Amino acid sequence: MFGQAKREQLVDRVEDARDEQEAAKEQFVTTLEEFKALTGYDGGELEDVYDRLRTQLDRSESRAGGVRSKVRDVQRVADAMFGEWEEELDQYESESLRRASEQQLYDTKRSYSELIDAMQRAEATMEPVLAKFRDQVLFLKHNLNARAIASLETSVGELEGEIGALIAEMEASIAEADTFIASMGS
Repeated sequence: MFGQAKREQLVDRVEDARDEQEAAKEQFVTTLEEFKALTGYDGGELEDVYDRLRTQLDRSESRAGGVRSKVRDVQRVADAMFGEWEEELDQYESESLRRASEQQLYDTKRSYSELIDAMQRAEATMEPVLAKFRDQVLFLKHNLNARAIASLETSVGELEGEIGALIAEMEASIAEADTFIASMGS
């Protein structure tokens, strides 16, 4: 029963991490859209432009932090579950049941390894994008003028490529999470 609880807890943590990645992906797209919209700046209060970008950056950083936290939660629960499972293998009297459980442990670990690798790859792609966002927002903060806003246009292409890669990694991680969740239900 205790092992089953950890299994359910792991599935819950993977679902939470998957959902947080989905929310982060959407936030990064929203932030990029805000950058793109500002490249067509046609006058108005420059401080408002900066404030809008700063708000989107803050939201993106918050979502990235949420993803990091959820991935760590998955790792903690998985480590506990696998540790308990390995310890309990020696408790079997039946050799065939022990072998079956050991095989299931091996298969689950392999599936988990693919999942956590995908999550960590997606997580790693967030920081370079955030760094570029931070640079642009900081540049605008100290150069609140139309020329600085126009300079966003040259950065948007780079950001689009990096966010495209980030989204691809997040979608792969989300798909891997769905596969893992389905495998844990069987």
